[in-house]
Amino acid sequence: ELVDNLMQVATQDLGFSQGKPVATYVIYKSLLHSKAFEPDITTIFDRIVQMMGSAIEKSEEIKHMAYWLSVTSTLLFLVQKTLSPSAAKPQPSTSLFGRMTQGFRSTSIISIVCHVEVKYPALLFKKQLAAYVEKLYGFIRNDLKRDMSQLLATCIQAPITSDGKVFPVEFWESIIERLDDLLDTLKERNVPLIIIQKIFVQVFSFTNVQLFNSLLLHKECCTFQNGAYLKAGLDQLEVWCSKATTEVTKQKSKISYDEFTTKLCPVLSVQQLYRLSTFYSNKKDDTDSVSPDLKSKLKSLVSEDSGDPDSDSYLLDDTSGLAFPIDEIRKSVDEKDFSNMKPSPELLEKPEFQFLAE
Repeated sequence: ELVDNLMQVATQDLGFSQGKPVATYVIYKSLLHSKAFEPDITTIFDRIVQMMGSAIEKSEEIKHMAYWLSVTSTLLFLVQKTLSPSAAKPQPSTSLFGRMTQGFRSTSIISIVCHVEVKYPALLFKKQLAAYVEKLYGFIRNDLKRDMSQLLATCIQAPITSDGKVFPVEFWESIIERLDDLLDTLKERNVPLIIIQKIFVQVFSFTNVQLFNSLLLHKECCTFQNGAYLKAGLDQLEVWCSKATTEVTKQKSKISYDEFTTKLCPVLSVQQLYRLSTFYSNKKDDTDSVSPDLKSKLKSLVSEDSGDPDSDSYLLDDTSGLAFPIDEIRKSVDEKDFSNMKPSPELLEKPEFQFLAE
């Protein structure tokens, strides 16, 4: 009967308490109350997994997905803690101060986590939760990547007016708005911080690949004017990330090989440097800023390294599709965060859920 009631309640958006999903609290406490972690054979985990799957598939709206990412990831954290060996109990202190300190800690910090011996049904449940977290994480990240890909297409090349002036960076504002919208949604749904960080790290990695590879593939984009336009837009992203402003490199008419490889572009490969040197031009005075000697030297190095200066080995690899490392959830969730959670009074009034108040 408890399981049936749980299935009905847990599919609803129960809101949040102490920055954590109430649904996570209700499901976990119900599992403890029914001693679901103890038997070698049980169907309760299968029913919860099916319930979550049905609830998740009801909508592809990002707010809906973010809510269930919050629920599944925090529940996964509690299950991970439950199935991990409990920490060794500290030896009782013999000093007065030590006994007072231990007494204070035992009364002020109450954990809802109970450590149990690992059984197969619970272990399988943990893996199924992890799969949901990875699926929801990937959906939200890929949705943002799709939007970013379309938005970046309008930001890669500077729009020029009929009199040769560059439009302001208005196109980048739509990117900022999209990032703000997702960040607000994830924070409102109390998605663990480490997951939010990973989503944006991977999306910015994707942005870096898209922009840099576009410069290397399209000669018309590889100009000083376009570089200035890109930098202005990236500066907006940098402000959004609350990071320090990058150092502005001053323009020079000609640059040496050492300056090019060690000061301006220290992390680029020889192939990338050569590609940029052959594409780059300054449309202001229709001159190249890279000397023929530098191009020749770079071409020789590319030939020595790969044997083909015209190969596409200069392109960056997109690694933004990697799965979320599940174990990192522990870094931004603490079991003490669940200690003072309180379900709604309406839920506690139901006789079948009064154990939640214990």
